[in-house]
Amino acid sequence: MYTCQTTGNAKAAIVIVPGAGEHSGRYEWLIRQWNKHGVHVVGGDLPGQGRTAGRRGHIRSFQAYIDTVEHWFKEAMTFRLPVFLLGHSMGGLIVIRMLMEKRLPTKGVILSSPCLGLVKYPPKPLEGLSKILNVLLPIARFQSNVEPGAGTRNQAMIEKDLLDPLYVRKVSVRWYRVLRKAMAATHEQAARFPDIPLLVLQAGDDRIVDRKQVESWFNRIKTTDKTYKKWTGLYHEVFNEPERDDVFDDAWAFARRQLQSP
Repeated sequence: MYTCQTTGNAKAAIVIVPGAGEHSGRYEWLIRQWNKHGVHVVGGDLPGQGRTAGRRGHIRSFQAYIDTVEHWFKEAMTFRLPVFLLGHSMGGLIVIRMLMEKRLPTKGVILSSPCLGLVKYPPKPLEGLSKILNVLLPIARFQSNVEPGAGTRNQAMIEKDLLDPLYVRKVSVRWYRVLRKAMAATHEQAARFPDIPLLVLQAGDDRIVDRKQVESWFNRIKTTDKTYKKWTGLYHEVFNEPERDDVFDDAWAFARRQLQSP
């Protein structure tokens, strides 16, 4: 499923891809900012998340995410305007994998704390067990173990998330194994990332994604126009942090620069 928030006198469109466990409703503020600057927004809920059908927190293959976002991108193209991609966390990983597989005519890519490695992995015994269960019982679900407040210092958002019935807090064994495989492939195939203008907005105090892994991937891609911005002191969800206005200003400056280029 996808949603579209249009605005008058639009000069571009952007596809917003949420992170793991999220839903499109968590991006209301960010959507308003893009709309205020004359940008249509297309997005939605990923399979197994938000209001989509199927098992919550479960995915059969990473390709299902890629296919979903490609559909959103094609919907954005119907506006016949330049189209940007913005992926947060796992959404960033999806965007990267999609562009490694498909040559889509995007004007530029913005990644917010992309999930290219985790700060915390399960203990080795559980890691081994997950490989066995991935074969025997892939739909078995476990707590994601992301503590409240690990994503943002925004207290209003923390309190809202605690009461949010759409927020996915359990993930399946298959989901975890699929995520691990996608992250590994992204590092191994870094050279396949296309030469598309790229802005990475990375939380400096990220307690979910390993920013060193993000930096490593960024340094190995061969993109000509690429910018890495570390936001010192900010938690994982840079677009929800108290400094989010400044973060958005950077994102908009990047998009505006691309729109002004030939």
